[in-house]
Amino acid sequence: MRARAADPADIEPTLSRLKEYGYLNDERFAESYAVARRDNQGFGRFRVLQDLRKRRVAGTVAEKASASAFAGVDETAQALAFVERKFRGKDLSEEKHLASAYRRLRAAGFGSGAAIAALKRFNARAEEIEEVEETEE
Repeated sequence: MRARAADPADIEPTLSRLKEYGYLNDERFAESYAVARRDNQGFGRFRVLQDLRKRRVAGTVAEKASASAFAGVDETAQALAFVERKFRGKDLSEEKHLASAYRRLRAAGFGSGAAIAALKRFNARAEEIEEVEETEE
């Protein structure tokens, strides 16, 4: 911040104002970020945790924030809502769309069990997707 400031005298008052507003609190940031990613983008716990770590939030703070944000959340129902939103209009009875939905769910931070349980509502062969994914890697 010192290297980019137009006037170095502005740094201390700005930092004190940010502290006063609570913007320099990593725990508050992590909690609000986790809830926002869960509610607005519909991401799963693992994706939120990964995003917090990318933003250089301490591991224990990130774990605590993601755990509290996803406490009591039904991961399968959240995965189902994600699929319905992202794949509306697609026929998930086709294998290529089903595989795509599975990969997209995993990238969005949902566990394989929740992803398969959500996809079973669209295609009874959803369990085969995980086996195909493992053989391709």
